Amino acid sequence: MLFFSCKNESKLESTIAKINTKVKVERFDLLFANITYKTLPDLKKAYPFMFSEKYTDTFWIAKVSDTLQRHLFKEVEKTFVNFDDTQHDIESLFNHLKYNFSEFNPPRVITTTSDVDYRNRVIVTDTIVVIGLDNYLGSNHEFYENIPKYIREDLKKEQIVVDLAGAYAERYIYQTQSKTFLDEMIYFGKQLYFKDVMIPFKSEASRIGYTQAQIDWAIANENDVWRYFVERELLFSTDTKLSGRFITPAPFSKFYLEDIDGESPGRLGQYIGWQIVKAYMDRNEVELKDMLITDAEEIFNNSKFKPRK
Repeated sequence: MLFFSCKNESKLESTIAKINTKVKVERFDLLFANITYKTLPDLKKAYPFMFSEKYTDTFWIAKVSDTLQRHLFKEVEKTFVNFDDTQHDIESLFNHLKYNFSEFNPPRVITTTSDVDYRNRVIVTDTIVVIGLDNYLGSNHEFYENIPKYIREDLKKEQIVVDLAGAYAERYIYQTQSKTFLDEMIYFGKQLYFKDVMIPFKSEASRIGYTQAQIDWAIANENDVWRYFVERELLFSTDTKLSGRFITPAPFSKFYLEDIDGESPGRLGQYIGWQIVKAYMDRNEVELKDMLITDAEEIFNNSKFKPRK
């Protein structure tokens, strides 16, 4: 069964690759870094959506002349002197999106700098993708010294396509207002399963934004985490504090148990939601796009989820 499953997956990936989406990455970051009073009007005409009308030309020229900005431009250019690997990843993501959503049309892909706005690393619309390259210079880059370590870990070029896939997941998932802890778990489980389908060439650890040690911990302790949630009747709880403990980015998950908290990765509620959605898709003949709009409780009830022991 494993042999035939792998063979079918390989055949599917070969079919998807034949879609052969071509992406031309527009390096706005390089164009902007070299503007002058003479060339600025043409750049504003080509990229009007990249310039706020409340700022004058003098502001933009002063910005690119700023010493810190010049350093930022230099570091981005040095890190992304070759964009081929990232471009290939984006093309593969778009192939998978087109295969699963026939209405998908590849957008323009534009790179920029964002003064390290790591909370908004990528912006996705129907026609444009904007990537803030200064958020992907490497986990240990000097620009990130004051950013918490658990966030810094993902500030590397390999995560660009993961963040893009996550942004597209948000666009395709129908989300009613979260009422319970289970609602939130399943929502993020849908996001992670979406990444499984759209970027299978990335590791599970990369898809959830864990290190390999963290994903190993989650797998090894999956049964204990699940038992904790069930025994404390957390699944259908409406306690908003649970999101901060187990869903939102954090250095660790908060069980309030000394021997676990320091060792656990954050967002274990997302991880468990992911496993529930996987179980649901394994046990039911459901199209991806239908699962993405299915009610959380229905997914849970029909997943017959049992954690790994």
